[in-house]
Amino acid sequence: MKKYYFIAVIFVFGMVGFTNAQITGSVLDEEGTPLPGASIVIKGTSTGTTTDFDGNFTIEASMGDILVVSYIGFETLQVTVNNTVMNIRLTSGVALSEVIIVGSRNPNRTATESTVPVDVIDMTELNNVAPQVNLNQILNYVAPSFTSNTQTISDGTDHIDPASLRGLGPDQVLVLINGKRRHTSSLINVNGTFGRGSVGTDLNAIPAAAIQRIEVLRDGAAAQYGSDAIAGVINIILNKNVNELTTTVTTGANFTKNANDQTGGVDGETTNISASYGIPLGDNGGFINLSGDFDVREDYSRMKEWEGSIFNAYNSVERLAVSQGMDLANLGDSDVVSLAQNLPFLTQDDKDLISGFTPEELHSPTKVYSDGTVIFYNPLSNNTTTEELAARGQQRSDYNMRVGQSALRGGRLFANFSLPLDDIGTTLYSFAGISSRTGNSAGFYRLPNQNRTYTPAYFNGFLPEINSSIKDQSISLGIKGMVGNWSIDLSNTYGKNSFLYTIGNTHNASMQNASPTFFDAGGFSFLQNTSNLDITQFFDDVMSGLNIAFGAEYRVENYDIVAGEPASYGQYTSAGQLITVASQSPSRDFFGSARPGGSQVFPGFAPGNELSRGRSSVAGYFDVEADFSEAFLASFATRYENYSDFGGTINFKLAGRFKATDNLNIRGALNTGFRAPSLHQINFNSTSTIFDNQGNPQEVGTFANNSRAADLLGIPQLKEETSQSVSLGLTAKIPDANLTITVDGYFVKINDRVVYTGQFSPSADAGTGVDDIPAVYSGSQLELLNILRQANATAASFFANAIDTESKGLDIVLTHRTDLGANWRLKSDLAGTLSKTKKVGDINASDVLRNAGKVGTYFPEDSRVYLEEAVPRTKINLSNSLTSDKFIIFLRNVYFGEVTEATTTVANQQVFGTKLVTDLSVGYKATDALTLTIGANNLFDIYPDRAKDEFGNRSDGRFDWSRRAQQFGIGGRFLFARVNFTLK
Repeated sequence: MKKYYFIAVIFVFGMVGFTNAQITGSVLDEEGTPLPGASIVIKGTSTGTTTDFDGNFTIEASMGDILVVSYIGFETLQVTVNNTVMNIRLTSGVALSEVIIVGSRNPNRTATESTVPVDVIDMTELNNVAPQVNLNQILNYVAPSFTSNTQTISDGTDHIDPASLRGLGPDQVLVLINGKRRHTSSLINVNGTFGRGSVGTDLNAIPAAAIQRIEVLRDGAAAQYGSDAIAGVINIILNKNVNELTTTVTTGANFTKNANDQTGGVDGETTNISASYGIPLGDNGGFINLSGDFDVREDYSRMKEWEGSIFNAYNSVERLAVSQGMDLANLGDSDVVSLAQNLPFLTQDDKDLISGFTPEELHSPTKVYSDGTVIFYNPLSNNTTTEELAARGQQRSDYNMRVGQSALRGGRLFANFSLPLDDIGTTLYSFAGISSRTGNSAGFYRLPNQNRTYTPAYFNGFLPEINSSIKDQSISLGIKGMVGNWSIDLSNTYGKNSFLYTIGNTHNASMQNASPTFFDAGGFSFLQNTSNLDITQFFDDVMSGLNIAFGAEYRVENYDIVAGEPASYGQYTSAGQLITVASQSPSRDFFGSARPGGSQVFPGFAPGNELSRGRSSVAGYFDVEADFSEAFLASFATRYENYSDFGGTINFKLAGRFKATDNLNIRGALNTGFRAPSLHQINFNSTSTIFDNQGNPQEVGTFANNSRAADLLGIPQLKEETSQSVSLGLTAKIPDANLTITVDGYFVKINDRVVYTGQFSPSADAGTGVDDIPAVYSGSQLELLNILRQANATAASFFANAIDTESKGLDIVLTHRTDLGANWRLKSDLAGTLSKTKKVGDINASDVLRNAGKVGTYFPEDSRVYLEEAVPRTKINLSNSLTSDKFIIFLRNVYFGEVTEATTTVANQQVFGTKLVTDLSVGYKATDALTLTIGANNLFDIYPDRAKDEFGNRSDGRFDWSRRAQQFGIGGRFLFARVNFTLK
């Protein structure tokens, strides 16, 4: 009996020992590579551990327990404990069940459990299969609520692509890196593109190779993160990989029917070389990861042929003078009269008329009343383009602009560092980045028959070029750890962006022969330094979980404008004197028109534009998130922020999630928000050459809101934008079908939205300034005229809180994964957004503007179109990734909704129809280390609709496709090849 009792005791203790065993094992990827730092948690408990650098782990668990195994970049897996030794393999690809950083300060929150919609984008996968290599274009094709396109003929905006969420402005989305605020660009967009008047973040300064994943929060978050988060937040998580060297070379070009000014062929060649390598530090999971890339992008043009006038009869006289060895700069009146007699396309009556002209008449152009009546006729101003092209042996296409993408060359380097200092979580961390980029774009061709062209220097006119030098530096340093049960994070983040212009192949026409052809035009820079203290604690024993977070932020910003050389901005008299007072007269062309000053295409910044302005803000926030039960979660956040230049604001956010079933969540949020006007919008001032839709130039001065010009016109001071928004959605899982669905609707109201106004010109008391009837000004309008003259401008624009807007939309995301046999896996993602933004209520104009009848200039019709219709309001993408041990096949279709040409005349607002763009790539894993990929973006060579003549926006053949309303660019089919080499 004692024998059986002893055996029973041994059996019971053996079972106890077996059911409460020490489980050991490893976590590996699909190829058997260890995953260091993977998380293993016993489901339903707080008991957990992480793998070491060899992917090994040990955990106390019972037979039948479920282990939740997760690793960033891989599917989370639930495994039932059935042995004391377990080897677990994870499948690559980020799921919506991945723990997220943005949108919630709860360290355990996942995307499907969050109270607001968050997209989690696996960059490791996209870097291998997607045709795009720069961050803006990657996001444009993968995130449906994100919009960004390469611009053309828009000065500095050609070199930095504006980007937005949910159709709101580029400056209404906040960008974070590793959860820390990223500085914006120093460039403010004042040309004719989407986002005009706004300042965005230069995402292309961040190498895609440095990014592990991207979290896109599609909800207002100003109460959590501060200014700029009205539309949402993009959080970029940097690489943490160690003991792995990844190098990638991608090269490609446009193989398209419309290449090379629509003659077809190949253009726009690009090459990108990237690398990433991480080194482990210490024994507690520390690391430093270095990632960077270098790329070269050639320009391309899609203009077919210039259809307008190029030469007049005076240009023909100049050709004869050159053929006889005469100096065009010293061509006398008698020389002109004599040479004109030898022009075969002038009638004898015309020649006789010229011979009888007085000097004043010789230098006067043909004058025509607005009704078409000719009051003075000068044959020398006749259009002689056809005859002159033949005589010079030229074609119309010789006078083309470069309508397409700019040329870029640049490099980026990012470092991500973490060093645990003890065994209880105290960690020193840092990340830093540096980038340098040079760009080259061109403006409107300066034709020989224009007063902007000094033909003794440029006999056939010229195509001026904008050369940019864009530099970006950033560094963040912090320490985090535990003080009691509280998690403390103290950090400082510094960032600076500079944008300098050098203008080449150009001329200051007013300087005539004395002008250089290359100018330092100055530029600007923006600096931001942010200090943060964040304190959090998760109470797992309060209700079903309670997270409390609070903290403070102090931010300093500085904006600088640097003047260029005098010749880049100055207008000169015929005697070569710099004009400093309105009474001085500029040099004139043959027909008496004043020659514009400054470097053609982009006049430089003058000393009067030069400034250095700073401000600071201090903020405090409180954030609580409570799981009242396993089914119900609610969160509340509030933030007070005070700016040194316009005062304080307080905002709130209330959000909740209800778990209707294990597989269905219903979520919603209410919040208020704000966006402080940027230092750029408050202080930017400059004179730029702006061309209308017909290609007519105007020198437009941008003036600050505290300027005398603003005073005279009744332009009010800038203040912050404020917003109220609501979102409601659901997330659902259908486990039997391996399907996840999220649907979210939203409504955002923005008051006092900052826009860039139209162009104000002085109002004359008498006369018209045309038809040879001079305009007469007096009083405030004369003062405004003189201010404009001193700025070399003919019109004035401002930044103003001109309108209120409403945005509403619906975002849908479906994710499906399945195994096809033993070796093939299929991942499919369908994501779509339907949105609409509109101006509501009256324009917020002052009584001065209303009494002067200038409300339509304050917020013109083209600004409304940029806001409401110039980017797709519908975008749907379907991505399919089919993988095996050797192959990766990637197929993506993106549907772009219609857009509208942004013009001030409703009759000219052509609507461009919907399009479907297809991407396809095939990757082959030749060895464990080497992967080869070929593919295409826009496989079927789809273009937006062409501009039609009846709408009047082609500008005599310059723009066969709109430059103001772009869906996906005009590059056409892009073919690429990629080599990826990974050593582990």
